[in-house]
Amino acid sequence: MNDLVAQARSLGLDRLRRQLHAHPETGLHLPRTQQAVLAALDVPGVAATPGSALSSVVAVVSGVRPGPTVLLRADLDALPFPGGPRHVCGHDQHAAMLVGAAHLLAARREDFAGDVLLMFQPGEEGHDGARLMLAEGLLETTGSRPVAAYALHSSASAPAGVFSNAAGPALAANGTLTVTLHGRGGHGAWPHRARDPIPALAALVTALGALPARRFDPFDPVVLTVGALHAGTRPNIIPAQGSLEATLRALSDTALAQLAEEAGHAARGIAAAHGLQAQVEYVPGYPATVNDSAEADLVGRAVADLFGADRFTRAARPALVSDDIGRVLAEVPGVMTSLGACPPGRDPATAPGNHAPDAVFDDAVLPDGAALLAEVALRRLSAAAGGALTAPRAAPAGP
Repeated sequence: MNDLVAQARSLGLDRLRRQLHAHPETGLHLPRTQQAVLAALDVPGVAATPGSALSSVVAVVSGVRPGPTVLLRADLDALPFPGGPRHVCGHDQHAAMLVGAAHLLAARREDFAGDVLLMFQPGEEGHDGARLMLAEGLLETTGSRPVAAYALHSSASAPAGVFSNAAGPALAANGTLTVTLHGRGGHGAWPHRARDPIPALAALVTALGALPARRFDPFDPVVLTVGALHAGTRPNIIPAQGSLEATLRALSDTALAQLAEEAGHAARGIAAAHGLQAQVEYVPGYPATVNDSAEADLVGRAVADLFGADRFTRAARPALVSDDIGRVLAEVPGVMTSLGACPPGRDPATAPGNHAPDAVFDDAVLPDGAALLAEVALRRLSAAAGGALTAPRAAPAGP
């Protein structure tokens, strides 16, 4: 498949990536990003459709004969920052690589039976765009539910060009806990006349931090991080209320549910001990991303055949970050694979990671990511069809 890699390297995918990088958009509505992706997909053999409820793009590349469907996914949205949105999670790279895969597959329609469903998704960063696309009927687009799904995720702090995945839980399920403590305000000179929420918040932060180590199986890890505290306005005023917000993460639904329940118990108990009332709100987030063993192996073999065995590693452990690709993989067996993109001259061990304001990604990895996505789709379609080609399909409609 050297011609696949060579063609990918001739596509100039860095131009699209730079275009997206220069105009980052956040959330579910990315009109400029959507139009750029649609324009890049305007080639023979790719039928692309814009979403209406959100700025998604769904595209299909159909082989000349009917057969199964394989799904490839990229996310599109940037991260919000005080100075404006930035592409510091690699989603601009993901979009460029999937566009590249579309071009490669369109040039090989005579070589496969079936359909490749391309999912360009907004709203991965906390807006659950995958859930919304699934609700719109994404998996029924071709009339045949996908037999497998694949995604790549760039890493600014991993060696450039090295792919990595492993079977089983790969990314965490998450949720958000908000606790508001209601007391009675007063003057700092007479704390005994008030019901101060600030000492209770401090005690609660300590108690929540101890939960993972003391109440949970270390082989089913959980994380609870308090990321925001809100209380008070002046040093001599005791506020009437205070609140905290925390992210909860686990690799199993059972552990995450237990963590949320025990965090709520801790909040209510500490509030009562301080003479306060606790208002506890827990909002579930994304499910865990669980990689299918067979699909993870298929990706590993494809990397070795395309680029050499040294370009693939088995992930040593799951990561407790989250991604709504888990919603897709709960419906379709598949795999999320990491692609190292640490630029030359930076040490991956110390390079700023994804979401850091100074994260930088090496565009030299784009052609290899596009080639791998195309290759795994072709392999999986061939395996699902059993190598047997059926009667030619009717000529596909234009994009």
